[in-house]
Amino acid sequence: MHQFEIRDEFYLDGKTIKIISGGMHYFRIMPEYWRDRLEKLKNLGCNTVETYIPWNLHEKEKGQYNFNGILDIARYVRTAQELGLMVIVRPSPYICGEWEFGGFPYWLLKEDGMKLRCMYPPYLSHVKEYFEKLFEIIAPLQITQGGPVIMMQVENEYGYFGNDTNYMEFLKQTMLDCGCEVPLVTSDGPWGNSFECGKINGVLQTGNFGSKGKEQFELMRKKIGNKPLMCMEFWVGWFDAWGDKDHQRGNLEENVKNLDEILSEGHVNIYMFEGGTNFGFTSGSNYYEELKPDVTSYDYDALLTEDGRITDKYNAFREVISKYTEIPNIELTTEIKRKAYGTLRVSRKAGLFENLDNIARPSENVVPLPMEKLNQGYGYILYESELVHDRSIEKFRLWGANDRAKVYLDEVPVLTLYDKELLSEHELSDQPENPRKLHILMENMGRVNFGPRMEDQRKGINGQVQINGHHQYYWNHYCLPMEDLSGLDFTLPSKENTPAFYEFTFEIDETGDTFLDLTGWGKGCVLINGFNIGRFWEAGPQKRLYIPAPVLKKGKNTILIFETEGKHEETIALRDEPDLG
Repeated sequence: MHQFEIRDEFYLDGKTIKIISGGMHYFRIMPEYWRDRLEKLKNLGCNTVETYIPWNLHEKEKGQYNFNGILDIARYVRTAQELGLMVIVRPSPYICGEWEFGGFPYWLLKEDGMKLRCMYPPYLSHVKEYFEKLFEIIAPLQITQGGPVIMMQVENEYGYFGNDTNYMEFLKQTMLDCGCEVPLVTSDGPWGNSFECGKINGVLQTGNFGSKGKEQFELMRKKIGNKPLMCMEFWVGWFDAWGDKDHQRGNLEENVKNLDEILSEGHVNIYMFEGGTNFGFTSGSNYYEELKPDVTSYDYDALLTEDGRITDKYNAFREVISKYTEIPNIELTTEIKRKAYGTLRVSRKAGLFENLDNIARPSENVVPLPMEKLNQGYGYILYESELVHDRSIEKFRLWGANDRAKVYLDEVPVLTLYDKELLSEHELSDQPENPRKLHILMENMGRVNFGPRMEDQRKGINGQVQINGHHQYYWNHYCLPMEDLSGLDFTLPSKENTPAFYEFTFEIDETGDTFLDLTGWGKGCVLINGFNIGRFWEAGPQKRLYIPAPVLKKGKNTILIFETEGKHEETIALRDEPDLG
């Protein structure tokens, strides 16, 4: 057993220690690659790894917990310990992280009036129940119990969001009651009121910033007094949103200068050491003046690429770190290859409209309901209604809709609405004669993970559909989380310009990391052997999706693409290089 303390400095078993950490989220990396990435972290000169814990994956549905596979945090932490690394854990309930809903489970929004990140009793009850289960897993991993966890964080950047000190004290006490024995920290930007709003008595304040290391530490010193200075998130890059012109990249020269400044005076957690991938529908969104959904890749211009390759930034940081600690050189034990499997031709096609009853069970209601009220968290939802009185639709409007709508009359596309377009009334000029059926395909592009809009994140239609000035009633709802598509009937092909599924198969005798090139395709998501690797969109900047080798298998593999725009090619390609734009 060991003891980690925070006094005027960090102390491990009574001796001062400098924390040099790298951020790497287990849930964004295949478990088969955890050891490889941690070995590379160790060889960088780091003695610590930091990770968030995403509530929305570990309790995807209320009361149903998962700590297996890519969610086996205990295995991840023990692997770090085997390599002699310490661990910093940031266990939610809120993590931000450009992650869907900032880590909150969607089902919180099933409850009317839900308030987040404050002393709202129903919310606090859910947090407490989750923490009680979570700490059964993470409490034995603490350094006081023979594990490598030296610190835990309370909430995350709370000073940017609110000033409910009682809420922060509640979280602190709940963590203690659930078995937290290691020191606690907070993290906020050290400027303005955010540092003060995120403060908790008896908890070390750390800072998050990406530049001007000396100046930031000077600000922090005035506020925390004779305590260790730590940058909990040293931002070395940034994240990409769909529609960005280019892949975001940090300034290497400035990064190196700031790392040296930080280490000369204090401690660091590099955000990110490796970013990894927002598999499935896990990427979040930001909303300031407009909706900015994050891309599937979380490459972040980190020290390792999305697929774990060493970069020039890694080598430059290693040189700086060598000034402050001895650099080990341990053998990398995982063989990882990039493979190009060539061009594949579509083998089968299936239409969405034609297969609705094969892949979803319709739910009827007088008014349209959002995903959350139908126990659906992610993906798409299709609304269907009979047109009894309106044989011509001149005016169309959605109320309370998020995030993107594809509107069809008799399965003919007539309108696409995105973000602010959902707030206005629209004219439908080009439409079938005397339409009888209205379909609206709504896409959840990732709940907002930062800022004041988090409580307004019900997806689909959380209001009304207005046609020619009046409400349209009586709806069928088809939930399409893209989880079980085994019922697809490929003898039912799609009509042109409508959503459809496209299947590709290929056989391999060796698995390797590869990159799916979707040039010429519009928008949608991709499943590899049933595993959802994420979203694609011709809007860019990301052009290819990363497919880790562990998702593939020797022999026959199946790629299933769901495309919503009716824009597709007859081929795709599997390349051996990424293209992030």
